[in-house]
Amino acid sequence: MTAKTIRARILDYGIAIYVVAAFIMMIIPIPAVLMDILLAFDMALAFTIMFTSMFAREALDMSLYPTVLLIRTVFGISLNVSSTRLILADGEPGQVIRVFGNFVGAGDLVIGVIVYIIFVIVQFVVINKGSERVSEVTARFTLDAMPGKQMAIDADLNTGAITDKEAAERRMKIQEEASFFGAMDGATKYVKGDATAGLIITGINIVGGIAMGVLRRGMDVNTALETYAIFTIGDGLVSAIPSILISLATGLLVTKGAKEADFGKVLIHQLFGMPKTMYLVGAIIAFLGIFSPLPNVLYVALGLIFIIGGRSIQATIEVAETEGEVAEEESSAEEIRQPENVNSLLQVDPIELEFGYGIIPLADVNQGGDLLDRVVMIRRQIALELGTVVPIIRLRDNIQLNPNQYIIKIKGIQISEGEILFDHYMAMNPGHVEDEITGIPTYEPSFHLPAIWITESQRERAESLGYTVVDPPSIIATHLTEIIRQHIAELLTRQDVQNLVNNLRENHQALVEELTPKLMGLGEIEKVLQNLLREGVSIRDLVTIFETLADYAPSTHDTDILTEYVRQALKRAIYLKFFEANDTTSVVTLDPAIEQEIMASVKQTETGAYLTLDPERTRAILSATGKEVKKLEDFGKTPIVMTSPIVRMYFKKMTEDYYRDLVVISYSEVEPGIELQSVGMISV
Repeated sequence: MTAKTIRARILDYGIAIYVVAAFIMMIIPIPAVLMDILLAFDMALAFTIMFTSMFAREALDMSLYPTVLLIRTVFGISLNVSSTRLILADGEPGQVIRVFGNFVGAGDLVIGVIVYIIFVIVQFVVINKGSERVSEVTARFTLDAMPGKQMAIDADLNTGAITDKEAAERRMKIQEEASFFGAMDGATKYVKGDATAGLIITGINIVGGIAMGVLRRGMDVNTALETYAIFTIGDGLVSAIPSILISLATGLLVTKGAKEADFGKVLIHQLFGMPKTMYLVGAIIAFLGIFSPLPNVLYVALGLIFIIGGRSIQATIEVAETEGEVAEEESSAEEIRQPENVNSLLQVDPIELEFGYGIIPLADVNQGGDLLDRVVMIRRQIALELGTVVPIIRLRDNIQLNPNQYIIKIKGIQISEGEILFDHYMAMNPGHVEDEITGIPTYEPSFHLPAIWITESQRERAESLGYTVVDPPSIIATHLTEIIRQHIAELLTRQDVQNLVNNLRENHQALVEELTPKLMGLGEIEKVLQNLLREGVSIRDLVTIFETLADYAPSTHDTDILTEYVRQALKRAIYLKFFEANDTTSVVTLDPAIEQEIMASVKQTETGAYLTLDPERTRAILSATGKEVKKLEDFGKTPIVMTSPIVRMYFKKMTEDYYRDLVVISYSEVEPGIELQSVGMISV
């Protein structure tokens, strides 16, 4: 057993003995000498609690304070019970209580009672009442502010201002603050109860002392009152001082709140840190000393002290400003002289959204912008839709862009751009609106549809006519979402796949251990998942994907063929996304002759298969595909081409660079109950 472990156990036993001692003192009488020791210890503990509360940098530095209050309150009440027993039974409460009764109370019952009443009034009316109210309000405000703080953390995490670890620490701190101030709201009742109990015990002791003196010791009422009441007041005073200290500590802690601060330094700086204030106070105090009957020397001297202090503070501020300017210049010069730190330039962010200064208000929470919240929702939407985690999206302002321009980068390369009018709305005709509205012609950046910029005053009329009206943040968010969907496959990394595997391992350990690394490596699994994401197929159902791979991986390592097997296993998710469940879906089929021609041109290699089709023939097939696809687009339908299972992936590879939105599905990926209507056949 190490010394640290032994020390920890000793501390645990010490706390336990302290708590048990409180109950023992209520039952077993203790001698007056021990009472003196315990009263001195209780007062020292109260001072310790007060100064610790005063100099704690933040309230959470004393997170166990409510527990400390409870334990100390029980101990203080047990001391009151023991001292009552000594006063009434022996008439000898100990040296501490005797001194407090004779010295603090001036040896006079009336003075002692008045001093004690003042103590109680200060504690009840001033300190306890205020601390209780501050605790209640702080607890309520802390709980109400939790959602906003959580959203701020999510926003900082999405913009890259903090790491995942820092976000977790800040979330934990928010929870601890809520728990602490909620507990403090109730713990202030301990302080109030302790003061109330002390007052009641003191009153009972006075009555009990008179009864003991008159009935048991044959004293007259005045003698009994002088004998027992002075000890009782001494006991009340010696108990009231630690109680007031605890009340003061509670007030200091709850008014400190969650702010980190060095109490003494900050307090002095806030009170006496403004030279103008010091000059005015010094002048007023000196004026009163000169032109009033008040003590001249005292007031003039005090006024001069304030004026001299103000001048000293002003000189300190001027020196600090000069030193700050010099340090800043030296730092800038040193930065220029230092070799460039190239490592910081090597970092490439997966996704970046850069915007001109005119769009900054949309991303600034203080100006009412909600673009950060929309970015969080984009990541959640993609996760639910495609089953993969979108990397952190960096938001940056770029003064080199036009004020209303924004660009979207993937892995440091600009992919798309757009431009908005900050105080306008974009109105788009869904196709059936005949009435026109005036505005600035433009194109919607996500789908390149014709649109019009309109003002706020035109918005209501445009919506009543049937136009689709969107605000600038929605335009940017939609554009960003579409770009992420298009490039989500290349954003999926091996580390992302490893995270997905680790999550799946928790509940399907046997499946994961069977598949990887025995049958497939992490890179092969990544290629299959990328193939699925590239065509918009969700990978949320990892169990089905991994089980299918485990079934077919022993017979082939071609990731394209494995992808087709997985697609067939996920056919329910595929047809629900692209086909209408209770309606007939219009599609285009592929001529069997072309299918045979494609399969005859497939060449297998160690790295995969590729087509060796004649370029002229390829152009003819692509041209025929374009004509048939246009038929579906003219009817407002999703362009879907049906092929046989073995041809599907090769036809998709042939057309994906020319028809990005073309959906190629095999007959094996369609449920038997789905009704299809062929509106044409791709043939040459």
